[in-house]
Amino acid sequence: MSNEKFPIRSICVYCGSQPGRNADYMEAGRALGRSIAEHGLKLVYGGGTRGIMGAVSSGVMSSGGRVTGIIPEFLMDKEASKHSLSALTEVIVTQDMHERKHKMFEQSDAFVTLPGGIGTLEEIVEIMTWGQLGRHKKPMVFANINGFWDPMMDLLKHMADEGFIHTSHLVKPMVIDRIEDIVPAILEAGRSSPEGDAATLEKM
Repeated sequence: MSNEKFPIRSICVYCGSQPGRNADYMEAGRALGRSIAEHGLKLVYGGGTRGIMGAVSSGVMSSGGRVTGIIPEFLMDKEASKHSLSALTEVIVTQDMHERKHKMFEQSDAFVTLPGGIGTLEEIVEIMTWGQLGRHKKPMVFANINGFWDPMMDLLKHMADEGFIHTSHLVKPMVIDRIEDIVPAILEAGRSSPEGDAATLEKM
């Protein structure tokens, strides 16, 4: 990937720590993990080994990829176990959620959001907010499995139409339905990004 202006080396994935009610969500997590590994990229994620989070990490590891899990100490027993965490390439234990989100941002060149709940939504919205404020230009993707994120897209359009997103040109997440298209789209975004845009911005 030496021809990329902004090389994509790692992808952060936000997703639910539960499996959800549709089996497609877990399969999408595993498929995305495999794709990340097959493209030689590293997964950065919240460290959970259950639900969709576990599916993504197992998809990466089963394909020989690298995984960095970043998890607050108070969530270790709830979302993972010390034994399961030991299988990851790297584990970073943080003191709180704020430190976790900061480290995930620092270590990631792009962000993908699979189906999830309030925590998943909060994480990607914060990344979009930082983009709107001009703090980064890293690619952002909503993995729209079975139209899961359609209501979110409707809400964003409503906010813009009502005049509350004044810098919408800075908030352009990609909405992609097919898992196999996500990593290629991110790599293409890296190639088309002006050199240094995402690499030299000051840390949050």
